[in-house]
Amino acid sequence: MSKLDQELRDDLDKRKFAFPKQRKEPIENASHVRNAIARFNQVEGVTDDERDTAWNHILKAAKEFGVEVSEKSWREIGKS
Repeated sequence: MSKLDQELRDDLDKRKFAFPKQRKEPIENASHVRNAIARFNQVEGVTDDERDTAWNHILKAAKEFGVEVSEKSWREIGKS
């Protein structure tokens, strides 16, 4: 996975984060999309509505970068 240093992270448009308000879980490339899915349930301080929105952002980015996502909802992560 490409690592973002703080300066590059700060320069990212908020739309390049699964949780744009909190600027959590960057999703600007395929590697980061996979990481955002893997770490999704570790994100703290967000509501279920924010998780729903973030999941939609992740799915959109996954489609853009050709990342296969088997879960239909964030509530399915880790259930299989």
